[in-house]
Amino acid sequence: MKTKMRGFSLLELMVVVGIMVLLASIAIPGYQRYVQRANRSDATNALLRIASSEEKFFLQNNTYTTNFAQLGLNNVSENGHYNIALAANAAGLVVGFTATAAPAATSGQLNDATCQSFTLDQAQTRTALDGGAVDQTARCWGGKN
Repeated sequence: MKTKMRGFSLLELMVVVGIMVLLASIAIPGYQRYVQRANRSDATNALLRIASSEEKFFLQNNTYTTNFAQLGLNNVSENGHYNIALAANAAGLVVGFTATAAPAATSGQLNDATCQSFTLDQAQTRTALDGGAVDQTARCWGGKN
């Protein structure tokens, strides 16, 4: 009586492994870009929270502040992907603030070349720059890829 061989040959197994590697090489970079785009909201949310706190502080003190403790906030975004800096600015008689979010050193957002920094000021002027300091405001704040 003949016995049937069961299983896969080494060649068949290597073909399957090759296909898996090809699929992974396509899927992983796409997933990383998706995660970077999703993490940008960490920066915009932090800046909008600061702007709201600054307006509340202004109503109570008739001035803006660059002190995070006075605002009851931290200089790191909620999920830790961005470091936040606050600066005072003056244009004529109007004194205001500028909040800037830049990727944290330990964050994967450092690899996000499209949206490297976000800024927001007292006039709600939003800007975003890429790694080459080119304006990407519509793309980064507007949610377009």
